[in-house]
Amino acid sequence: MVRAIILVKSPKKLIAARLRKVTSVSDSFPTSGQFDAVAIIDVEQLFQIKEVANQIQKINGVDRTETMVEVQ
Repeated sequence: MVRAIILVKSPKKLIAARLRKVTSVSDSFPTSGQFDAVAIIDVEQLFQIKEVANQIQKINGVDRTETMVEVQ
């Protein structure tokens, strides 16, 4: 299992709720600061992180994302 955190910049207030609808997103919540929401994803293979990030980037209102992969 591979876990990653995707930081999301979006002016949409309910972006965290939209993120929870994406497959492999185990949790999401709004944040303050440079990014507006965080999505925590769990996937089987490392390459799947990019697929999930691409799905998130296609959500209406998402300006940009930054992905951090958990290192164990």
